[in-house]
Amino acid sequence: MQPLKIFRYLPLSLLQSVARACAWWINKTPEKGMLRKVLINLKLAYPQLSEGEREQLAKRSVIKQCLSYAEFMKCWAMPPQWSVDQVKKVHHSDVLKKALADPRGALIITPHLGTWEIMNAWVHQYGEPTIMYKPIKEKIMNDFVLHSREALKSKLVPTDATGVKLLFKNLKQGGFSVILPDHVPHPSGGVIVPFFGIHTLTSTLASKMAQKTQCRLVGLSCFRMDNEEGFEVYCDALDAPDLYNKNIDIATTAMNTAIEEMINRSPSDYMWGYKRFRHVPDIKDVYK
Repeated sequence: MQPLKIFRYLPLSLLQSVARACAWWINKTPEKGMLRKVLINLKLAYPQLSEGEREQLAKRSVIKQCLSYAEFMKCWAMPPQWSVDQVKKVHHSDVLKKALADPRGALIITPHLGTWEIMNAWVHQYGEPTIMYKPIKEKIMNDFVLHSREALKSKLVPTDATGVKLLFKNLKQGGFSVILPDHVPHPSGGVIVPFFGIHTLTSTLASKMAQKTQCRLVGLSCFRMDNEEGFEVYCDALDAPDLYNKNIDIATTAMNTAIEEMINRSPSDYMWGYKRFRHVPDIKDVYK
């Protein structure tokens, strides 16, 4: 029996309470752990903020990251319709619908922002996207997440050259794919371009797919509502001409700019606990 299925029977409110308790503990030690990484990232991304403002933003970010992790576990344990039902409001849904109707195909850009697993189930109402899936090392966790992915009826492809070819093929046939564009890639799969003004290694995959297929680009993000009685989804048309520029540095910079705009809607909802600035040419290791 899959032990993690226990999350199916635990109320979301209970999981969120446990997440807040974990965040409270994490926020007591700014010199180590998640909070330390968040503070480092925010100092790079928002140098205009005072130290006090950054500390407040960092602590809010830790709370929201912990909440998102708890919500992910609930989402993976429940049937897809549960996640769909949690979405109470959608902003600019016409942007998404028009993109999905375009014969050139659509590429959905979902940064590490908010509670994207809830949104992942929601977007599957519109079809069966092709999504890259990298197996998780821990077998129990991998089986848990993989079962959730399979329940969505996604077309799962590996995170290698074969998977990339299948993504391109899907877009050229007018389908749609979902991609997280802000992970730190292998050096061969990225370029050094600005992200929040910091020149750092950035994945080129989304930009290359846009260049070669001329597909529509849509940014999707999902946030916990202020009353905490559900989630709201934002659909952003990513249509800046430079996103399709033949120069990969220009195109990738434009993609980062689009992602920054999505993050700036609610900076505390971004996963700042992730080592996004792991490869910065001018600094050997910003996290040391």
